[in-house]
Amino acid sequence: MHVAAAAEMFRSLRVRNYRFYAGGQVISLTGTWMQRVAQDWLILELSGNSGAAIGFVLALQFGPTLLFSMLGGLLADRYDKRRILFVTQSTMIAQAAVLGVLDVTGAVQLWHVYLLAAVLGITSAIDVPVRQSFVVEMVGTRDLPNAVSLNSVTFNLARIVGPALAGVLIAVVGTGWVFLGNAVFTIAVIVGLASMRAGELFRSAPTGRTPGQLRDGLRYVKSRPDLVLPMALVFVIGTFGLNYPVTMALLAKEVFGRGAAGYGLFTTAIAVGSLGGALMSTRRTAVPRTRLLLSACFAFGFIEMLVSLMPTYWSTVVMLLPMGAAALTFTIAANSTVQLNSDPAFRGRVMAIYMMCFTGGTPIGAPLVGVISDALGARAGVLWGGAISALAAVAATVVLSRRRGLTLRTQVGQVLPHPSLRTRWAGADEPDGAGIPADVDPVAEPRRAG
Repeated sequence: MHVAAAAEMFRSLRVRNYRFYAGGQVISLTGTWMQRVAQDWLILELSGNSGAAIGFVLALQFGPTLLFSMLGGLLADRYDKRRILFVTQSTMIAQAAVLGVLDVTGAVQLWHVYLLAAVLGITSAIDVPVRQSFVVEMVGTRDLPNAVSLNSVTFNLARIVGPALAGVLIAVVGTGWVFLGNAVFTIAVIVGLASMRAGELFRSAPTGRTPGQLRDGLRYVKSRPDLVLPMALVFVIGTFGLNYPVTMALLAKEVFGRGAAGYGLFTTAIAVGSLGGALMSTRRTAVPRTRLLLSACFAFGFIEMLVSLMPTYWSTVVMLLPMGAAALTFTIAANSTVQLNSDPAFRGRVMAIYMMCFTGGTPIGAPLVGVISDALGARAGVLWGGAISALAAVAATVVLSRRRGLTLRTQVGQVLPHPSLRTRWAGADEPDGAGIPADVDPVAEPRRAG
């Protein structure tokens, strides 16, 4: 029974193409996390321990999401996703190699890091929506929730190994060799993509080139409340709650007086908790219920507030475990909800908008959290990020409860001043006939009750 349950948890790995993809991702993402830790540490060294400088480089790295993600989503809907990934991943290899050479030779300056972070940001803005929408082409819709969860498992396995390895390497050989190591590790993705069998992919029909496709994607999402809700929550969490490079680096160095290895352990603790959350999510096969989305969002924010109050380094490490689990439970639920509820013809553009919400707020949130941390202390940055995240979950719950009550009153004959709200939230005007999930649908509930 236990063997069967374990096999079911990892069922997407039965698909040959996905096995090659996941294997390449484990290696590549290990290098990615090594580079993230090394980059944060290099910026602190070059800027004199400035939280604002870390926030600024994150803004440069994630800001292009607002400008180029929709382009990436449109390319994903129009062209062969695997070929696009060859180009984006090769560019990332070159970016890491250049930064590594500059650092190893001692020529690196702060503006070099800023410029290369922007290059990485532009490339990632195109790569991520393509990669997200490519998952369903490898495994099909039935195994998509499992594959999304396993992607998070591989991501967090790398996040456990990468920062710890980076902390050791930075102390022994310096940050430059970490960047060069990431360039080598990313080659694994190229190998995985090249090893796939194109005939075994579940490809959707390309949309072709027609005017107004970007606007069509925006209108499609706007007309779907079941997509708007997770995207709105993801925007708030991504903007204010997930600024770990700012908050955790400053917390480790300023509050607890730790070095690169201490910061790496913080990141590893979050990854271990996230891995647990990802593994728990692998058994889900349907669209996650909205109560799970809201509960995980609130839990993450509340626990992050507790993290800011922990009195010692090791109590902080312990509290980061459930925080990581809550964060991953929320993001997997949001990602699966958006992908499973999207029309395949729009999925690339929908995932582009999703990623814009997820990372597009970082140029606002990261510098703001950095400034708060510089002015009021590292603990304040963590506290405010958690408080805003928890309040977002409460606000969304209140809005959904009021809309449910609004429609319930209509069901017993009362007149609404704006009856159009009823059809919009009941799913009657959905473009593909799919309403919001049953536990959110304010009309479905009274029907169940008889």
